[in-house]
Amino acid sequence: MRMPFRPVFLVTLLASALLVGCDKQETPAAAPMAAPAQEVSVVTMETQAVTLYRELSGRTHPFLIAEVRPQVSGLIEQRLFTEGALVEEGQPLYQLDNALYLAELNSAKASLQRAKASLSSAQRVAKRAESLRATGAISQQSYDDAITGLEQAQASLAVAEATVQSRQVTLNNALITAPISGRISISTVTRGALVTANQAQALTTIQQLDPLYIDVNQSSNEWLRLQRQLESGALSRSEDVDVVITLEDGSEYPHPGRMTLADVTVNQSTGSFALRAEVPNPDHLLLPGMYVRARINMGTRENGLLVPQRSVARDARGDTFVMLVNGSNQIERRTIVVNQTIGDQWLVDSGLEAGDRVVVAGLQKIRPGATVTTVKAE
Repeated sequence: MRMPFRPVFLVTLLASALLVGCDKQETPAAAPMAAPAQEVSVVTMETQAVTLYRELSGRTHPFLIAEVRPQVSGLIEQRLFTEGALVEEGQPLYQLDNALYLAELNSAKASLQRAKASLSSAQRVAKRAESLRATGAISQQSYDDAITGLEQAQASLAVAEATVQSRQVTLNNALITAPISGRISISTVTRGALVTANQAQALTTIQQLDPLYIDVNQSSNEWLRLQRQLESGALSRSEDVDVVITLEDGSEYPHPGRMTLADVTVNQSTGSFALRAEVPNPDHLLLPGMYVRARINMGTRENGLLVPQRSVARDARGDTFVMLVNGSNQIERRTIVVNQTIGDQWLVDSGLEAGDRVVVAGLQKIRPGATVTTVKAE
């Protein structure tokens, strides 16, 4: 049986739908939750005394060097040293054939004896002439001749004595000795070789290796900048500048040196000038010609600021900057000027002050103006 249509039922359904719609429209939307502040690690800038060093490459040079050459000619009879050994000043090195020089010395000594005898005779003649002159027994001419003979005999004696001295020096030079103390190199001649006085080829070379010189080069531009910093008081430096040496194998030389010389002439082709350091070498570990690196104390900045390298970045224009946390715990970008690296830190010339908090960790999650919380970097 078909049920009749009931309008009351439809009215009830419509009223229920309207009520449900009103409930949905009147329910307010939930507010979004605020993002928590990002945590970053920071270091607080503190002033400290910072010693600045400059590492320069250079070569070692002997403190003294002497090329041994003969001063007289002759055949080498003996070599009196061991090649590569240490020799002392005055130590015999070569003995030349000295027979001719010995004969010349003996001849000069005989001439000296003859001159002494002539002088003795001239003195007796002059004495007799003096007594005879007082009585008028001889003429003035005879007296003058006697005095002249005495003076000639005295001059002849002086010549004979000088000749003996000269021949003695020549004989002594036949024994070639070390002019300085040091380590001697190989001999360029052997027994039986003929050498000549003042020849071009050295017989051997002696080098004094303790102490040793190290010559390095520094740019004139860097030198000027250093001088300005010293004059302005930004840097202070003592008179004795210490130098630390690094060897070719990367090890540190155990004996520090000191700076002794700054050249007064700038090389026109390189724009640099020479610096010389003196380094003790008691063990002869350093040899002439070795390549080394010298770390030179350039001065001390009393109120220096050091910032970790990992906190420093560069933008597209090449400007160096860091991220700071200001007094409101907000991120602030700060452009800085750095000088040089010291270990894993940069020395700051400008842009930072003592008390600034520099972000060192969490940089990839922050931007300028963001609010953060801070923890002390380890």
